[in-house]
Amino acid sequence: MQNLNKKEEQPKEEKHSNEKDLSRQLVVLIESNNQLINRIDKLVSLFEEASKHVSEVESTEAKVNALASKLESLLDQNKTLAQGLLLLEKYIKGKTRLSGEPQPMQYQ
Repeated sequence: MQNLNKKEEQPKEEKHSNEKDLSRQLVVLIESNNQLINRIDKLVSLFEEASKHVSEVESTEAKVNALASKLESLLDQNKTLAQGLLLLEKYIKGKTRLSGEPQPMQYQ
């Protein structure tokens, strides 16, 4: 009978030991799961921050394009003004030659 009691105690002890091992493994699994959740949270935060910077870059790029367009318009206006000034200079030189003022000597 003692053998029978020992046999009954062994499965109980094994069961208890298995439950302890299982509990430890569950604790490790829960800790690993929590670490994974924290890392995923950090990754999501990183993506959110990156998306903010992408929108800032896009808005900056739009501003640069708008400024470039304005600069091109100003360059065209400057070209027109320069051509007008050259024509005005030619006109004035032509009028002064006709009015009888001495003409500067031209070298050929």
